[in-house]
Amino acid sequence: MSDDEYHRRTAITRLAVSPSDEKLLRDTIKQWKQGCQIAVDKAWERCHSKSDIQQLAYDDVREATSLSSQHAILACHQAAENIKSCISRRQNGKKASKPTYTSPTITYDSRTMTLFPEKEEVTLTTHGDHSRTRVSLVLPDEETGYQYQYFDSDEWESTESTLHYRDGGWYLHIGFRKLTQDAEEETTENGTVLGVDLGVNEIAVTSTARFFSAGELSHKRREFKRVRGNLEDRGTRNAHRALQAVSGRENEYVKHILHRVANGIVEEALRYDCDGIVFEELDGIRERLPKADWHSEWAFHRLYEYVEYKAEAEGVFVDTTNPKNTSIRCAECGSIHRKNRSTRERFECQNCGNRNHADYNAAKNVADVYLRREQQSSRRRGVSQYALKSGTVTPNRGYTPYPDGFEAESADKPHSPRANPPG
Repeated sequence: MSDDEYHRRTAITRLAVSPSDEKLLRDTIKQWKQGCQIAVDKAWERCHSKSDIQQLAYDDVREATSLSSQHAILACHQAAENIKSCISRRQNGKKASKPTYTSPTITYDSRTMTLFPEKEEVTLTTHGDHSRTRVSLVLPDEETGYQYQYFDSDEWESTESTLHYRDGGWYLHIGFRKLTQDAEEETTENGTVLGVDLGVNEIAVTSTARFFSAGELSHKRREFKRVRGNLEDRGTRNAHRALQAVSGRENEYVKHILHRVANGIVEEALRYDCDGIVFEELDGIRERLPKADWHSEWAFHRLYEYVEYKAEAEGVFVDTTNPKNTSIRCAECGSIHRKNRSTRERFECQNCGNRNHADYNAAKNVADVYLRREQQSSRRRGVSQYALKSGTVTPNRGYTPYPDGFEAESADKPHSPRANPPG
């Protein structure tokens, strides 16, 4: 939704920060300022849109700082806003030099901050391995403070906020928003998601049957591994320098491929008019896919991050869901059996006879599980169906073909006389 469909307010609240948390927050702000400066330095006089700056500077911010992935994205956003402000000043005949970051402040959003009004607490993402810190909100003793009208309301939700250090104290400027009346009337529950499964032979497969092969990347990584092995055997100083250069080229190559796949996934979501993209949760995925040659220690997470910020620029949300049984559950009849997945690529349901590519079946399950969870959520995104190549599937209600004239090729077909319609 666009900004003009929301009412927005800010509630300024002091925080009670312990000495240890204060050091952690100061260090996080230091990393934030460095990240913003990197993004501005990369983009200055080159580009000013959020998506362009993310594409240009995100990797550099991640590698030069200890910021979380989401804060690296927000740093790119901050740089975009500041560069746009400079452009506006110049257009109005005023001077504007390249921004520098010295103010002790940092931006938070719904992914990096969680508000607990009932406990009068907030958790804030910090840099490095610290993950999050929990601090108390200092609110008026009597519930007459203006902040309570937002904390106690189901209509207002917290959104982008800023943490400030000034006059010896910490202050959180908490952003709130609620839909305008017109926007509430237009909100529907018919939104669509795109399911994505991450695999071994395929980097990713979507519920619309788009396959992103891992063959090229796996082959290239094996070549890099062979070269690294030869250099390690030499053991000389020159070989060590060459080894570092090879590792750098490999990382850049992997990132190039992941960017290409991320672009393709977002394009697929836009093509099928999806409101969101759903992945399986990434925790433990390395253990679930130990034979994924294309995978490096950070590749799965980096692909998700790329999709996340590219999708956000297009107004498409990205989320995850529990991967339990998605690889052995039949997307057509719902039967769960370990024998359903006879090989890495082959899926054959022992109950209904459905035959399909295993990763494609899993991509549909990822979307289906997410939507079933969405039905039970108190904060719904307004999505109720997932996209196939030939139609949509709504859990419990089944398959609906696209109307005549829809651009997508109708390639989804039942794979057995006993199988249900695609889904």
